[in-house]
Amino acid sequence: PRRFLHFPLPGVGLGVARGYAARRVRAMRNGQKRDTARALRRNATDAEQAMWRLLRDRRLEGVKFRRQVPIGPFVADFASVARRLVVELDGGQHAESASDKGRDTYLASEGWRVLRFWNNDVIRNRHGVLENIAQAAALTRPVPADRATLSRKRERE
Repeated sequence: PRRFLHFPLPGVGLGVARGYAARRVRAMRNGQKRDTARALRRNATDAEQAMWRLLRDRRLEGVKFRRQVPIGPFVADFASVARRLVVELDGGQHAESASDKGRDTYLASEGWRVLRFWNNDVIRNRHGVLENIAQAAALTRPVPADRATLSRKRERE
């Protein structure tokens, strides 16, 4: 059975605080990102479920992806930590979203490459979306193992 989220979700949509150059962002309480990520995994959209079936278990070019990954003050839909690649799936509510631009800017400043796709594209054009992700993954060299891991313990900090 599908569970429903209670809104507002803790930490979702907080965006980035002022003073971006100083990388000041709103911090979440201890464990809040982890709990938010777990709730998002349990309540994935149809597009997220479809994408996860295609990305999980290193199915795309042997690249390991994780879903609903806490990165800084945000939770990314899908991320390859070794490739520093984030895949975000957006519904209609994200059109021209200032908070998404702030998130992308923050992630880019931290060395992540962000790819955004509409939910509609994932449902109707999976092969095209996967091809774009595979090209982006091929363009990024894997980060050395000692720098790549975003351990579960570090995620909770």
